[in-house]
Amino acid sequence: MWSVLFHAGCMWIDQRGSEVLPRGESLRLLAAAAKEGAVGRLAVSTPGAPVLHPVNFAFEEGVVVVRIGVGSMARHVPGNLVAFEVDGIESEPGRAGGVAWSVLVRGLATSLDTVGAATSEFASSPLPMVPEPGEHVVAIRPDVVTGRRFAVGTSVLTGDRGE
Repeated sequence: MWSVLFHAGCMWIDQRGSEVLPRGESLRLLAAAAKEGAVGRLAVSTPGAPVLHPVNFAFEEGVVVVRIGVGSMARHVPGNLVAFEVDGIESEPGRAGGVAWSVLVRGLATSLDTVGAATSEFASSPLPMVPEPGEHVVAIRPDVVTGRRFAVGTSVLTGDRGE
């Protein structure tokens, strides 16, 4: 199925009614989410099946930084193409349910070896919420960044857009 984009004034709307965000706005939302301590999701392909994990993250020096533990993610993420996604909901005047947004980053993941090396290069290495955080810090280069924004409460059946 082909995506159809419609230009409405200064914004692009996809076939499902979501506003297609420019790269700059997507990166702004990503940075704000990192600053607020949001949880993102890190995905990688493995020989058996894709793997997806929730992760705490930082966004500094133009890259997404995550810390992972020993295991499948540590074996498959560094040196490979990965996807990172984060989303949120913002209140907006005149919209009852607010506005939801989602940002997807796809790019090469590079190991920063140890937490000590990462903290020397980046001001704040992400601190996972799990009791025993991993020692592998990975930087994800944002090669492809896409984002969407839409009104919360949109009903496909009634066509109500919550306005």
